[in-house]
Amino acid sequence: MPLQSETLSPVDGSVPAYGPGLASTDDEAVLAALGYKQELRRNFSMIEVFGIAFSIMGLLPSIASTLTYSIPAGPAGMVWGWFLASGLIFVVGLAMADLGSAMPTSGGLYWWTHFFSSPATRNPLCFLVGYSNTLGLVGGLCSIDYGFSLMFLSVIVIARDGNWTPTNGAIYGTFLACVFCHGVLASVMSKIMGKLQTVSVVMNFVLITATVIALPIGARNRRNDGHFIFAQTENLTSWPVGWTFMLSWLCPIWTVGSFDSCVHMSEEATNATSAVPFGILLSIGSCWFFGFVLVVVIAACINPDLESVLKSPFGQPMAQVSYAPTSFTVKCKNSRELIRCKIYYDAVGKNATLGLMSLLFIVQCLMGLSILVAVSRQTWAFSRDGALPFSSFFRPISRRFGYIPVRAVWGCVFLAAVLGLLSLIAPAAAQALFSLAVAGDNVAWGIPIFARAVWGQQKFKPGPFYTGARFSIPIAWTAIVFLLFGTLLCMFPVGGPNPT
Repeated sequence: MPLQSETLSPVDGSVPAYGPGLASTDDEAVLAALGYKQELRRNFSMIEVFGIAFSIMGLLPSIASTLTYSIPAGPAGMVWGWFLASGLIFVVGLAMADLGSAMPTSGGLYWWTHFFSSPATRNPLCFLVGYSNTLGLVGGLCSIDYGFSLMFLSVIVIARDGNWTPTNGAIYGTFLACVFCHGVLASVMSKIMGKLQTVSVVMNFVLITATVIALPIGARNRRNDGHFIFAQTENLTSWPVGWTFMLSWLCPIWTVGSFDSCVHMSEEATNATSAVPFGILLSIGSCWFFGFVLVVVIAACINPDLESVLKSPFGQPMAQVSYAPTSFTVKCKNSRELIRCKIYYDAVGKNATLGLMSLLFIVQCLMGLSILVAVSRQTWAFSRDGALPFSSFFRPISRRFGYIPVRAVWGCVFLAAVLGLLSLIAPAAAQALFSLAVAGDNVAWGIPIFARAVWGQQKFKPGPFYTGARFSIPIAWTAIVFLLFGTLLCMFPVGGPNPT
C-alpha cells in the first residue's frame, strides 16, 4: 500500500475523471484537497445522509434485543442508563462531526488516522482502523440480515398459530436470500437510494409511534407509576449494584451505532462538509430522544416483578412487557423474535400483530440495505488506497449502474454470506461473531479522534461545523475515554462473575 507522507492516494497514482455532473465545483474542490478526484455521483441530500445512519440504527428492533442488559438494574437503570450513555455517544458524535466536516471522504476514519498520526504510527494505525471499520460494518450487515430472517420466519409462525418451527437451514436460507436481494437493490437502485433512506426514516417513525400507542393501551389496567419508572432500582446480578447500573449502558451502546455511515457516504453527499456532521448528530440525537421515550413506555408497561420478566419462558424480557393471558405460543428458535411477537400479540391480537411484524421486517430489510451501501463505500475507499486483498479488482467504479462501486458491493455480499454460515451451527455462534462489531466500531471511531488530539491538533483545519478551539479537545478526550470504557464494558458477562 503506497502511503504518502501526509495523505493517502490511489494505488496507481491517478484517478480517471468521469465527466461533468457528478458533483458541484465546491464539493469537488474539497475532495481534491484530500488527494482524490470525484468518482461517485452525489445523489444524497443532507436529510438522506441522516437517513442512512438512522435507518441502520433501527431503534425499536435494537432496543427490543438488548433490554436484558438494562432490566437487571431496575426501571431507573433502564431509563437513566439509556439517557446517560446516549448522551456520551452524542459526545463521540461531536468529535467525529468535527473531523467529518473538515475532511469528508468515504474512507474518512482510516484517512484521518493516517493524516494526523505520527510518522512511526500512521501506517499500522491506519490499517488497524480500516480493517476494524470494514469488518465491523460487515458484521453489522450479518447481524441485521440474520435478524431479518428470524423476523420474517416469525410471521409465518404466527400465521400458523405456532405450529411450525424454523430450522437453522431455513434461517440461513432466508438470510442468504436477504443478503443477495440487498446486493441486487444496492446495485440497480443507485439513482433512488437516497430517497429510500427517507422512506426508511418515515417507516421507522411509524413503527415507533404504533408501539408507543399500542403498549400503553394493551397495559391500560396495570401501568406503573412515575416513582417506579424513574426511581426504582434493582440489582438482579451478582455484580455490585453500581456496576449493574453501568452494564445497563450496553443497551444504548449496542443500539446507537453505525453513525460513521454518514462519513462513508460523504463522497455521494451534496454539500458534504455540512451534510456529514448534520447526519451524525441528528441520527444520534434522534435515537437519544426517541429511545428515551420508548424505554420510559416500556418501564411503564413492564411487570413489576422484574426477576420473573428476566426468567420469561419466551427467552427475552420484552416478551413479558405487556403480558396478558393467552393460549398463543410462538415456537421460534431465536428468543429475540419471541420478544416482538409476544409484545404485539398481547397488546393488539393476531391479525394486527401480523401487520406490525410485517412492517417491522420491512424496516429491518431497509436497515440491511443501508448498511450494505455504507460498508461497500468503506470497502471501495480502502481498495482505492490499495489496502485490501484484490484491491485492483474492487476499486473500479461502474458507470453503467450509476457511478457506484458495484464490485465492492458484491464483495461485501459474499463475505456476509460466508460469515452467515455460523447460523447453521447455533444462534449463539452467530451472536459471538456479531458482538465483535461493537469492539471493532469503538476502535475505528476512537483511534482517529485520539490521533487528532495527540499528534494532529496543529494540522487540523476546521470545516463549517466546529465545536470550537475551547471545547473540541475536551470533547475528543471525553469521547476517547468513553469508547475505551464501552469496549471494556462489552467484555463483561451481564449476569455476574460466574465461570460455570
